[in-house]
This record gives sequence, C-alpha cells and structure tokens, in this order.
Amino acid sequence: MSTLTILIVTVFCIGYLCIALESLTRVNKAAIALLMCVCCWTLLMMGPASFYPEVAADSVVHHISEVIEHHLGDAAGTLFFLMGAMTIVEIVDSNGGFNFVRDVMKTRSKRKLMWRMAFMTFFLSAILDNLTTSIVMIMVLRKLVQSRGDRLIYAGLVVIAANSGGAFSPIGDVTTIMLWIKGVITTQGVITEIFVPSLISMLVPAFILQYQLNGKFDKEQNLPKAEVSQFTQTQRNVIFWLGVGGLCFVPIFKTITHLPPFMGILLVLGILWTVTEIFHYNTAEDDTMAKRVSDLLSKIDLSTIMFFLGILMAVAVLQEVGVLTLLGQVLDSTFEGNHYLVTGIIGVLSSIVDNVPLVAGCMGMYPVAAAGDMAVDGIFWQLLAYCAGVGGSMLIIGSAAGVVVMGLEKITFGWYLKKITWVAFAGYLAGILIYWLERTLLF
Repeated sequence: MSTLTILIVTVFCIGYLCIALESLTRVNKAAIALLMCVCCWTLLMMGPASFYPEVAADSVVHHISEVIEHHLGDAAGTLFFLMGAMTIVEIVDSNGGFNFVRDVMKTRSKRKLMWRMAFMTFFLSAILDNLTTSIVMIMVLRKLVQSRGDRLIYAGLVVIAANSGGAFSPIGDVTTIMLWIKGVITTQGVITEIFVPSLISMLVPAFILQYQLNGKFDKEQNLPKAEVSQFTQTQRNVIFWLGVGGLCFVPIFKTITHLPPFMGILLVLGILWTVTEIFHYNTAEDDTMAKRVSDLLSKIDLSTIMFFLGILMAVAVLQEVGVLTLLGQVLDSTFEGNHYLVTGIIGVLSSIVDNVPLVAGCMGMYPVAAAGDMAVDGIFWQLLAYCAGVGGSMLIIGSAAGVVVMGLEKITFGWYLKKITWVAFAGYLAGILIYWLERTLLF
C-alpha cells in the first residue's frame, strides 16, 4: 500500500471519527463529509499515475475527471431518488394522506404501537424499499408519538425493521437489487431462505426494545388529529394511493423502461403534483398547490442530502485506490472456506462504509461457480444479501434508511451507538444462526 493510499485512508478515518463525534464537536456532519470527500479526491490527484498505470501519463488527469463524473452520476441517481421520495411523502402527509395509516396503527399502548409499526415497516420495505419506507414510517410516527424520547426508540426500530425487510426481497435494498440483476441470487431463492433470518433479525431487537416502552399514551397528547385544509376524505385517499402506489410502481417502471429508478420517482412526483393541483383548484384557499409543493421542496433537509453526497463520493475514492478490494482479499485469505465469518464481517463493515461498493467489490472478487457455496443461490451469495442489508442497521450511518431517519429526527451518532447498536447486533447474529440452522437441517 503506497504512502498516498495510507494518507487517503487516514483522512477518511479522521473524517469518519469527526462524524461519529458530531454531538461533541457540534460541527454538522454534512460539512465534515464534504470536506472528507474533497480532501480524499485531492490526495488522489496528487499522484494519479500510481493508481492508473494503464492510462497514458498525458491523459490520466482527464481519466480521473471521467471517473469522478461516473461516481457522481451514480450518487446523483441515489440523491434524486431520495429527494423525490421525500417530496412525495411530504405531499401525501401535508394533505392528510397518511391519516389512513395512522388510524390503522392507532392505539394507546406504547408496546402495541411498536409491534404494529415493526411489522408494517418490515413488510412495506420489501414491497417498496427500505429508504422510502423509512420516510413514510417517520411521518406516521410524528402523528402518533409526541414524546421525542419515545419517538427516538421507535425511529431506531424503524431503521432495523426497514433494513431487515429489504434484505429478503430482490427489490427491497440496493445491494439485493445488484445481486439479483447479476444473477447470483434468484427471487424464489432469496425469499424462501432469507425471509426467516430477516424476520428474526427484526423480532429480536423489537423484543428487547419493548422493555424501554412502558405504559400508555396520554389521551390529550397522543394521536392528535391533523386537520387538512378543504380536501375531502376521497381526495385524501386518492393522494395516499397515488403516492404509495406510485412508489410501488417505481420498480415495475424500471423493469419496463430500463430507465434509472429516479426517473420513475420523478414520474410519480409529476403525476401527484398535477393531481393535487387539480384538487386544490376548486378550494377556497388563496394559495395554489404549486406554491405548496414549491414550499415543500424548499423544506427538504439539504444537509442530509449533502451528507449523503459526501459519504458516497468519499467511499468512491477508497474503491478507486483498491482499499475495499484489498480488504476483501484479506478477509478471504484469513477466513478461507468459512463463508459465515467472511460475510458476517462484511456485514459489520457495511455499517461503517457504504454497503454498495462492498457488495460490488465482492461480486468482482468472487466468481460464480457452477455448484457449491459460490453457485447461484449458494450460501455465500445469500449470506451476502442478508449481511450487507441487515448489517447496516448497527450504525445510524450504515444504511440509506439510517441516514434519512438521522436527518429527519436529528438522531445523534452517539445516542444510536449507545441505545440501538448492540440491539441491532443481537438481531444480526440471531439471523445468521437461523440461516445456519436452515442450511444444516432443511436444505
């Protein structure tokens, strides 16, 4: 490993430490992530020839510019998807669309609400995706729980349930989509064999966290009715089903058109925006829906978007200099033949750095075999889908769902590390154990 590579890794580690200590430094994590990103790419440009020996010396700088644009394009697709999904959810919420979900989950018992929320998040994330589901559930929780202390516990479980639900579905998480498209896992295989471990990885933390929630909500403070301007119940239901149904349609749109997922999100946003404007046209209010949606766009938490951009682009540098690939090779040589340990450690690492380049590195390192553990739907690939998805729950910045919830509820890294990390880890290990039992006794 070259000196320059060591410097890049050092800058990344220092930046990551500052992000983890945000509650102490009181410096916004987005600022640190952006600085970390720019510093890492700047260091890469100080000795580009050593990282791209196959590129001619007079064109290496141009090559790096193309590499940055490539990674920026990948990150932009994720960011536009995130912004579109957040806006759709805000439109549905501001017009009372989630009152339906709120009424379904309504209960004065704190523990009953927790279990209803956990199962709804788990299954909804498999149909939509863990990112969108997290946004929806946080919006619903804001209507149901007024106490910030209680709501943080619920929010922590939302992250765990969303990631667990996304792990057993081929469209529930970015990493499972990658593995599914590559053909190393099948829809039937991942659902039948990963469903129970994923469910256990949600049930164990929920069982533990329920003891932090006692008693009932106050009648006066709990479940406030959100009055909605002048939209009828039918109009609110139309907005809800257009929003949630449109989000369900995004994977189908991608399959039909082969366009990036964020294009489907923009389609749904455009339709929902148009319909709400038509509904609003005959109301007595002075302001138009166009102004309302514009206001919602201006209220998007840009600091979370910038944080996501900085993290994704900084991890891209580690990918470019070969650190992630080297790490995978070290794991493979150290724990040769033990796929449970290798994928288990990859899952833990996915809570520290983005799981997308980790899974991409694994797909590049390990060839698909005709038979055995490395075959299609083999132990390695199914465990990789489970560990990379569920493992991201162990740290608040370990998954897209965690980053979004962190921004929406202003959860600090330290609080999550203290209250939720060990609970998520217990569920993570329990799921791996269940998968081992499945493979040993059933398959």
